[in-house]
Amino acid sequence: MSSHSPQGQPQSQLCTVQVLGGGSAGSTAHVRSLAAGLVARGVRATVCAPADLDPLYDFTGAGAVFVPVPRRGDPMSVAALRAACADADLVHAHGLHAAVRASLALAGRGTRPAGRRTPLVVTWHSRGHAEGARAPVLRLLERRVARAAAVVLGTSSELVDRARSRGARDARLAPIAFPPPSHTLTPGSDDPDRLCHKARAELGAVDRPLLMAVGSLDRHRGYGTLLDATHAWRRLDPVPLLVVAGEGPERAALQRRIDAEDLPVRLLGRRDDIPELLAAADIALLPSRWESRSVLAHEALHAGVPLVATAVGGVPELVGDAAELVPYGDAAALATTVAELLADPERRERLKTKGLAQAASWPTEDETVAQILSVYDELAQPYAH
Repeated sequence: MSSHSPQGQPQSQLCTVQVLGGGSAGSTAHVRSLAAGLVARGVRATVCAPADLDPLYDFTGAGAVFVPVPRRGDPMSVAALRAACADADLVHAHGLHAAVRASLALAGRGTRPAGRRTPLVVTWHSRGHAEGARAPVLRLLERRVARAAAVVLGTSSELVDRARSRGARDARLAPIAFPPPSHTLTPGSDDPDRLCHKARAELGAVDRPLLMAVGSLDRHRGYGTLLDATHAWRRLDPVPLLVVAGEGPERAALQRRIDAEDLPVRLLGRRDDIPELLAAADIALLPSRWESRSVLAHEALHAGVPLVATAVGGVPELVGDAAELVPYGDAAALATTVAELLADPERRERLKTKGLAQAASWPTEDETVAQILSVYDELAQPYAH
């Protein structure tokens, strides 16, 4: 029996619950896309996530039932999640902490009718970062989640291997899709060049190269290395301007360095016009210690903006030869690569062409939903209602 017959008429509605812990922008956007795709196929989708995410991502507008569940892992939050999963045929958790809470909620439910346990699918969107005494705790949580899941979906081959090493019974590659960036055009202002000029003027980069990085201001994002690289760029004429869009715990420390060393860098904070700013940039920068399916890489290649990124995690698999890759933490390599690109318009144009071709090869949102739904079909048949 299927909830999505070839004629598109539901025969028996599959009920799924999508669980988000707090979620990165990438995982949250993926859940929104997945929920919309499931609903369009006659599948019931309930999204359990912190209350502040629904106004931002409009899960209800996608046709999903939204249940606010705090990020905390206390008994009350787990109980709320357990209640939301009461009628679920399948629960899909996104991220490590969401998966831990989902496994706790399902463990307290016992078996469904006919002795069936509700299957748990877990998508690993990224890799946790922990040092010192926290590292063994992280490994323990990863093992618990990997072994509790019927299927672990990794967004990169490295994450699939990691899940298997943690004891996953079934781990599969499942690249996720993000919608291509769209530019918001004001009436009468549909000229992309005019929009780019306006963005560059606002940032103070009309007559100088514009470099852009996007992401939360956390230690593992590699912004310290990025600031180190700007010392070399100050010798260029004109001096490039680096802008960083994002917010996070490292902002104050980064700003102190920028001020103390008089670096040509602006921290923009959170912005809701990232696609427009990125389209105006000469080069996008991704200096992270680790990434899987980077949202910035997606948007840069879709927009035809040359990308310089660290050769870590799932980045090489994602971009192929359509970006310049440098070692993590190597400020000299990063600085040299950017300077050479700025001096070589033909090389930047080749990267733009390769980037657009690479982006066209990525799975679409529709293909992503179809792949995940095939996993659901394996696990949730026959549906018990």
